[in-house]
Amino acid sequence: MKQFGKVAVIMGGSSAEREVSLMSGAGVLEALRSKGVDAHAFDPADTPLSALKELGFARVFNILHGPFGEDGTLQGALESMSIPYTGCTVMASAICMDKWRTKLLWKGAGLPIPEFELLDDDSDFDAIEARLGLPLFVKPSTEGSSIGVTKVKNHGELRAAYEEARRYDPIVIAERFIGGGEYTCAIIDGKAYPTIKIEPATEYYDYQAKYFRDDTVYRCPSGLAPELEQRARELCLAAFRVLGCRGWSRVDFLMDEAGGIYLLEVNTNPGMTSHSLVPMAARAEGLSYEDLCLQVLATAHVG
Repeated sequence: MKQFGKVAVIMGGSSAEREVSLMSGAGVLEALRSKGVDAHAFDPADTPLSALKELGFARVFNILHGPFGEDGTLQGALESMSIPYTGCTVMASAICMDKWRTKLLWKGAGLPIPEFELLDDDSDFDAIEARLGLPLFVKPSTEGSSIGVTKVKNHGELRAAYEEARRYDPIVIAERFIGGGEYTCAIIDGKAYPTIKIEPATEYYDYQAKYFRDDTVYRCPSGLAPELEQRARELCLAAFRVLGCRGWSRVDFLMDEAGGIYLLEVNTNPGMTSHSLVPMAARAEGLSYEDLCLQVLATAHVG
């Protein structure tokens, strides 16, 4: 493993997803070390990024979640230091972190997305409820892990959901509910892995269901008919490429009752915890967690 040199597993940080990032990072660190990689934990909340050069790190496995780690900020800093890093470039990271701008690009490219509205203090909340229908989802544009997300089920609740999301981001979107199932597709080094169907026991796939509950059902393979599985993988790859992604990501999508596919978002630093989806998809293809981490690390480069 000398080809990788000294590797910093960047985890933690100061976003609302710090706890999840630390769990993901601990798993990645243990996996890389088990394969003989000279890997070390690095938390930018405790140590300045300039120390990466001072401490002789040759490569970064970026497993920070949320703002700073996934929005292009860290990526730009690493590029300025000419340190290869895993995940998407500055531009793709910034776009994918912003759900609103991601949707605009997909829409412009003719890719299917749920109908949505951008919300602000002056929005006609009653009219938006009527146009999108109930239930609907309200989300901060630049948070992950379902932080700040509300499922609006009753008339008159949209404004309160907007206020909750606005605590996390000034850009807030309302999105039409698509009720045929939630799915995800891992993409690693240009290959789309088997889709996973997510069946939460909670109202929707929220923070607790993603990381802590043991009653969420994950179906991998997802049970889609072969031609629909193929179409979903191709669509997710197209979504990945339109946004300029590289290395690895996870594309989330919804399906309606008629089999229509609607792209939801891209996670450029997907979770790598015991409950995470990318390791699950990799296992379905015979790739262990440890080998998955190595494969991702091998994609690291600058720019």
